[in-house]
Amino acid sequence: MAFLRTLVWFSALAFVLFRVGEGKDILVGGSEDAWKIPKNASDSLDQWARKHRFKVGDFLNFKYNGKADSVLQVTEKNYESCNTSKPIKEYKNGNNTTVKLNKSGPFYFISGADGHCQKGQKLEVTVISEKHRHHDNPPAFSPKPAIAPAPEPAKTSPNKALAYKDGTFLALTSLLGLAFAFTSV
Repeated sequence: MAFLRTLVWFSALAFVLFRVGEGKDILVGGSEDAWKIPKNASDSLDQWARKHRFKVGDFLNFKYNGKADSVLQVTEKNYESCNTSKPIKEYKNGNNTTVKLNKSGPFYFISGADGHCQKGQKLEVTVISEKHRHHDNPPAFSPKPAIAPAPEPAKTSPNKALAYKDGTFLALTSLLGLAFAFTSV
């Protein structure tokens, strides 16, 4: 019985740790054929990226023909100039290219195919740190007031600390309930 209790507790702990550190899989451009030369400036991947929030731990999934193209992770300078000669990383595996966004800050990607970057096939992604609150849509930018208003006092409820996003708290309490059920048998 002690073994079963220990197994349930370790399973619950592993589940919680997995859920907390889990990132999202994000299909670049939102479609299977997005890693290509854009038809126009409004169709660029940079426009797509500005509409999304990327967090540390997320994964970018690039889909493309590995025989005709590649993905180069580059510096900002090489991104701006479309310089393919010294990439940070080079990916050539087509539909299996997955890049983990492992730190906050900007990530720069360009096409490795001749002339594609110059025609707009590039992507800049800004990754927010884990400390930032998640919003499904980026906030609209508004002009700053001449004088900043005094900050309002923090409004918190005693249960807010327990309200984890996407059901982690609910899953944890369910597993703990199961653990107690097994230990009381």
